[in-house]
Amino acid sequence: MKKREQVKRKDNIIYFPGLDKRLTDKGLDSLEKKKFHEAIPLLEEARELDPDNENILIGLVLAYFEAGAFKKAKVLANEMLLKGIGDYFQMVDLYLTVLIQLHEYQEIVTTIEVLLDEREIPPEKHDHFLTILQFSRRMAEGRAQKDVEKEDEEIAEVSALNLRSTDTINEQMLILANLADKNIRPYLDELTDYLKFKEGNPFLKTLILNLLKEQEIDREYMVEKFLIEKKVNPVRLPDVREQPKMLAVKACLAEHLENNNPGLYENALSMVERTFFICYPLELEPQSAEAWAAAFDMLAQEYLGMDPEINLIAGNYRTETSEIEKARMQITTFEKISYPNI
Repeated sequence: MKKREQVKRKDNIIYFPGLDKRLTDKGLDSLEKKKFHEAIPLLEEARELDPDNENILIGLVLAYFEAGAFKKAKVLANEMLLKGIGDYFQMVDLYLTVLIQLHEYQEIVTTIEVLLDEREIPPEKHDHFLTILQFSRRMAEGRAQKDVEKEDEEIAEVSALNLRSTDTINEQMLILANLADKNIRPYLDELTDYLKFKEGNPFLKTLILNLLKEQEIDREYMVEKFLIEKKVNPVRLPDVREQPKMLAVKACLAEHLENNNPGLYENALSMVERTFFICYPLELEPQSAEAWAAAFDMLAQEYLGMDPEINLIAGNYRTETSEIEKARMQITTFEKISYPNI
């Protein structure tokens, strides 16, 4: 006979047996589908019932991070490190990634110095931590200087960003993130070179174009993405979140799905934003926003375990199946790249 689960109580509230597992499964499923704002309350409630569950806590840190709640992610990741929950070095990596987003370079320095003094670091991690430590030391020193002109001179003295020689995309993101509130003109040659670099990560190229646009660098650059070359002037580009075709695709999806199937709509929207961020500033074929919307609808259904019929979808969106397939193949390629992993 199966043993009955113990009833859980909190503040005189009785919870059904297995509720924590159901909440965890739903929360992790939402996280996997990149529905981060939906995952957070589910995992927070699961944590209330099972406060030291490793899967719940790691999932919650990741959900906070992806939703932009970096301070909450920092507090929880630090708490897990102190309690020894999860693989230690994986948690350190996760904690450092959060600190990078918060630009808390002195905290990064302190954390890694303690790690070097007190822990036996795996050989494959040693160079990785040293690279972040050296960079963070330089950034922490730079932030301590209040004289903006002196800070710009210090930046100008740095010989190179070394984007192409840095091993991991997280380290490359750290380098670019630090340029957000700096003068990037000393690095224009290297940034220009990376935009043309065939093996360069398309996600990083979008970040570079954003930097150039924000700092109003009014000149033409050649960008290579997905074997396509395009000459662009960052100042004249639309904002990455306001690309005309992306807005048209979103409007088309809203018309067909927002009221009829909100869950499917949210999944499709997340995919739209990832795709157009990765391919920015390319104008991809087909031209039809309806064909792209239909392709996102179809893929979102497939990701949710549904069995969409392309002919029916083509009829609903008044577009051709061949156009849908053309867009669908490209989206699938972009989804394999996606955003950097933590």
